[in-house]
Amino acid sequence: MTHVLSAGDHFILPAALTAALLAAPTLRESAILTFTEIGSEWPMEPFGPVEGVDEASGDVDQLIAALEGVEVVVTHLAPFTARVFATRPELKFVGVCRGGPVNVDLAAATEAGVIVSFAPARNAQAAAEFAIGLMLATMRRISIGDAELKNGNWRGDFYRYDRTGLEIAGNTIGLAGYGAIGQIVGKILVAFGATVYAYDPYANVEAAAAHGVTIVSLEEMMRRSNVVSIHARLTPETHHLINAENLAFLPEGAVLINSARGDLLDYAPLRGMLESGHLGGLGLDVYDEEPPSPSWPLFGAPNAVFTPHLAGATRQTAERAATVIANEAALFMAGELPKFIANPDVLERLGRSRS
Repeated sequence: MTHVLSAGDHFILPAALTAALLAAPTLRESAILTFTEIGSEWPMEPFGPVEGVDEASGDVDQLIAALEGVEVVVTHLAPFTARVFATRPELKFVGVCRGGPVNVDLAAATEAGVIVSFAPARNAQAAAEFAIGLMLATMRRISIGDAELKNGNWRGDFYRYDRTGLEIAGNTIGLAGYGAIGQIVGKILVAFGATVYAYDPYANVEAAAAHGVTIVSLEEMMRRSNVVSIHARLTPETHHLINAENLAFLPEGAVLINSARGDLLDYAPLRGMLESGHLGGLGLDVYDEEPPSPSWPLFGAPNAVFTPHLAGATRQTAERAATVIANEAALFMAGELPKFIANPDVLERLGRSRS
């Protein structure tokens, strides 16, 4: 018998995690499982740093209490801190329904001999579609036109040549990052009829070309693109990947979209660039501080569209993430190695290997 903790929230429900595990095709028929379910208040309350881990939601003491007798956990945002691993040595596996388990102290997990698994590309389709929607909303003044009309303003001036929007078809669009999300965005843009350039030092140049996307340097991408959409993974090396220096390369009136991570973009120069017209439009779903304060300077900037970090907010994302991590947990309980291990160094500690 294995006791499992399903630690969800209002997006990936605890009951959904339990149901996904019970339905996992990799779960052995002989497996006998018991469950404890807990939930945090995210997204009704924002996530944040908790005892050294990031983007976590929930109380550490409550989590420790719920982990009594638990060997396997499936979770979304629960804070798996060093104190959790030190307090619950019986814990063996933590599966996190995210593309990056930043709410888990991986070093502490490895030290404790706990395998941590994750769900890569769980929201890739949702995030890609949202990026395209944000791009269209910004390029064609959709959100701004909606807000103005609701305030009683009929913006006929948006038909003035110098205030009209941009089409995707026939335009040149750059992607800063060409991973799982960037590749889907690229395919959609090519289907629209855009010329697409991408910057990603890890991209497969031949595979990208086969999909109609040209891999170039960051500077060349910025200089050539009338629209730039950010899709890089946030690492110490990509912090402020897009900044004042390379924003200056953009053509006059270019549109900038960020629906990836706030810290990929330096927000400081953006208001001035919007007011000068160097940036013709700005679409943001992520911010350097979330939520941004009411006095945030960009709230008063022209031609800017803002949404509250919604790119991955689809039912399919929640269901897909729960399914992926349930299969990971079921593999572990069957004595096999999960496919997506975030701390592979733990295998040496456990005397196991991929081979």
